[in-house]
Amino acid sequence: MTVKSLSNMTGIIEVSKIDELNVSKDNFYKYVKDNNYEKVGPGMYADKETIVDELLVLHKRCPNGVISHDEALYYYGLIDREPLSHTITVYSGFNASRLIKSGYTVYYVNKELLNLGKINVVDNFGNEIPMYDLQRTIIDLIRNRNKFEIQDFTTALKTYAKRSDKDLSKLYEYAKAFRVDKVLRTYMEVLL
Repeated sequence: MTVKSLSNMTGIIEVSKIDELNVSKDNFYKYVKDNNYEKVGPGMYADKETIVDELLVLHKRCPNGVISHDEALYYYGLIDREPLSHTITVYSGFNASRLIKSGYTVYYVNKELLNLGKINVVDNFGNEIPMYDLQRTIIDLIRNRNKFEIQDFTTALKTYAKRSDKDLSKLYEYAKAFRVDKVLRTYMEVLL
C-alpha cells in the first residue's frame, strides 16, 4: 500500500493511519509535500482540490465532542442562516484552547450529560458525525438563550413547535436533566 491509499472518500490523509501501511513518517511527509497537500487539522492533510468537510475535521480533532447549538439548529432546519463558526460541546474540564484558537465555538457541559441526546447524523458531505438530537438541540437553545439573537431564538422555537417529529416527552425529560423544565414549560405553553 502507498500513502495515497490513506486518503479515504473525504480526500483527507491522516498521520495516525501510517502505521497501518508500514510507511515511515519521512515518506508520509515527503508525499504530502511533493503533492502539495495542505494541513487541514492536526495530523490531517488534503490536496488543494478537495473540498474539506470541516465538521468531519472538527470531529476528528475532538472525537469525544458533540456537534451542537448553532450547527445543530441549522442542520435540523430550525434556523435558516448558516453558522459563522462551527459549534461543539465538550465535557467540563476538557482543554479546548486549540479548538477556540482555530475559530470554533465551544460549549461545556458536565461529563455525565455530554452524551444525553447524542446521535450520529450524516452531514452534507455524506460523513457520519456525532450531533445532538432535535430535542437536545432545543434544550441547548433554552439553556443558552442569552447567547442567541432573539429572532433566531424565537424562530427556532416556533419551527420546533410546528414540527410533526417533535418528541415532547423526551424534551421534558432532557429539560429535567438540565434543570430548565420550568423555563421550557413557560415557552411551550405560549407556543403549543
